[in-house]
Amino acid sequence: MAKQKINRGKTNELEVSGTFNRQHQSVLDELFQEDDFFDPQDLIQVKYEMLRRVKKDNWTVTKAAETYGFSRFAYYQTEAGFMERGLFGLLPRKKGPQRSHKLTGEILTFVNNLAEEADHSPEELAEIVQRRFAVDVHPRSIGRAVLRWKKKR
Repeated sequence: MAKQKINRGKTNELEVSGTFNRQHQSVLDELFQEDDFFDPQDLIQVKYEMLRRVKKDNWTVTKAAETYGFSRFAYYQTEAGFMERGLFGLLPRKKGPQRSHKLTGEILTFVNNLAEEADHSPEELAEIVQRRFAVDVHPRSIGRAVLRWKKKR
């Protein structure tokens, strides 16, 4: 087996983009061990090849998942993402809330009306929201929401 050369520039780019495969040592497919074209650190390439092995080479899901360092559940998630969004479906999703969950429409309307009436700091607005709605919202979140609202107008 040939030892793969490590490309530090590519590794850095993969880390920055969130597509660095942290389980790259778990990729056991010979293609990734013997050919420099196949990079076990490239999560997108690994996921694509895992799907291809099942669809085109008739591997079982269990064999493909084990060979590429994934669980069967992760295989099916990867497959669903690919079927729904193509290659973009292989990209990792952002973790955590995708939108503001504390700043409801009612609270945003209230905050924006207050911000329009007087020059309140985000800290003051956060205190007012806490008293009125019993919701703790970080002042930075309120400040960003007010800026978004002003841009829309």
